[in-house]
Amino acid sequence: MSEARQKAAAAKKASRILAQATDAQRRQAIRAAAKRIEDLSAEVLEANAKDVANGRASHMADPLMDRLLLTDERLKALVASMFEIADQPDPLGKVLDGRTLAAGVRMEKISVPLGVVAIIYEARPNVTADAFSLCLRSGNSCVLKGGSAAKSSCQAIVRLCRAGLEDAGLPRDCVTYIDSTDHAETAELMRATGLVDVLIPRGSARLIKATVEQATVPTIETGTGNCHIYLHTSADSHMATDIVVNAKTQRPGVCNAAESLLVDTAAAQRLLPPVASALVDRGVELVGDDDARRICKENGIPMGEATEEDWGKEYLDLKMSVKCVSGVQEAIAHINRYGTGHSEAIVCTDYAASEAFLAGVDAAAVYVNASTRFTDGGVFGLGGEIGISTQKLHARGPMGADALTTTKYVLRGDGQVRK
Repeated sequence: MSEARQKAAAAKKASRILAQATDAQRRQAIRAAAKRIEDLSAEVLEANAKDVANGRASHMADPLMDRLLLTDERLKALVASMFEIADQPDPLGKVLDGRTLAAGVRMEKISVPLGVVAIIYEARPNVTADAFSLCLRSGNSCVLKGGSAAKSSCQAIVRLCRAGLEDAGLPRDCVTYIDSTDHAETAELMRATGLVDVLIPRGSARLIKATVEQATVPTIETGTGNCHIYLHTSADSHMATDIVVNAKTQRPGVCNAAESLLVDTAAAQRLLPPVASALVDRGVELVGDDDARRICKENGIPMGEATEEDWGKEYLDLKMSVKCVSGVQEAIAHINRYGTGHSEAIVCTDYAASEAFLAGVDAAAVYVNASTRFTDGGVFGLGGEIGISTQKLHARGPMGADALTTTKYVLRGDGQVRK
């Protein structure tokens, strides 16, 4: 049996016990794991330093290195997030609907765990802790398959999480980690029907596409973020500059960073030069359509020529495409054609335009006068996220513990039979 199926089978067995664990036990296990990571942070940072050194040696791109890196500050934030998740209300046992049937049987629809959640991800050690905490909070076992670039970091975190489970009297196999870096093991996990209840890929567009196409277990598509910011004719130029610069440059390698800028042609002479100039000053490479390039050239701002490929590109880097549009309806049409359903924003002071944008754009998160960078489980008050779903079933947007539950009908009678 492959390692993937062995680990999935162990997680399945553990999930039967976890399903009967109390809220207090699940909280205790998350807290115990967080405390171990806090107390043994030097071990985690040492393991991460090894991954970072390997990444540098292999000339890993800067945005990916940023995702891989764990600092003292980031590790403290990771631990704080785990404690926050532990303190959240129990997502299980919620009565979502209830009624008494005609025969007198009491029926309730309640929230229950999915069972076994598998997560395939790349060079992001923090995903390990988030996935463990959110899965355990929602009563799920998890099978983790991290990228080879973060292997040492992920293994160190999983080892401490398994110890935390043991501290709380729960099976260590409530979290398992596939150590092999063989792609065949990833494929086995994707096909572990009967062992894995849902599979969540987190990473590049290529990873997500491969998972969705190859998996035979139910999959939740996450993360690819070709996010747009649209500057309406009514936009304030100072607000527009602040929002676009933040969305593009604060952390360009994350999925909620803006990748494309749309500007109303009628206001492009006013809005585009200050925004483009601020972006270039921060090292952003701009590519645009003919109108955008002409305006930037007139103002001495460098801008390359955008190709059709650029409109659908998630750069994850200091690069941005720019297009002039005739108005809100063309902006909506462009976003719905090239966007990935992640996060989209309009900057405006026109209420009708904002309402049209909110109604017309098909995305998990739609903003008026705010940066797309807010699309994050922690920022949304979920304590963390197991991913940002860009599909409409089973969940959409940042997925916290509640999104990792399903439902069960519980019926209580006193001897009724159907006639």
